[in-house]
Amino acid sequence: MPNAREGNPATLNPTSVERRSDRELVVTRTFDAPVHLVFEAWTTPDLFKQWWVPKSAGMTLVSCEMDIRTGGTYRLVFRHPAFDQPMAFFGTYKEVTANTRIVWTNEESADGAVTTVTFDEQAGKTRVTLHELYPNETARDEAIAGSAEGLPEQFAQLDELLAGRA
Repeated sequence: MPNAREGNPATLNPTSVERRSDRELVVTRTFDAPVHLVFEAWTTPDLFKQWWVPKSAGMTLVSCEMDIRTGGTYRLVFRHPAFDQPMAFFGTYKEVTANTRIVWTNEESADGAVTTVTFDEQAGKTRVTLHELYPNETARDEAIAGSAEGLPEQFAQLDELLAGRA
């Protein structure tokens, strides 16, 4: 496995996961790719499916419907071998600004967050900030114990995808 001197993106560009307040979770990472490629990986279903599910989770993304425009909707359906029924996550895109920002709701439960992802390019690299605002502290903590723990792995997978597309 390469170390930082050999160019391992996970070492050079670590993922930061921070509880910003009782209701907020903020995840940041810089990617060695221009903003248009990073944004495309977030907004093209075939690309999104390649990196969104942490490989270690043992889940598959069996359906990925994304109408990525302000007012559009998404529906992601996951399957895990340990569960009989697939799990669906869905919501509405509140704001989509190409290469800059995506805001969506998570409507699968009353405790769903509003997620804002911003893309900031500097010198050919893109800093991604994922900000989730939950209705309460309990919902935030449950998300951290669930899917949010996989975000560093997901972002490492995105790094791998981008490296192959650069």
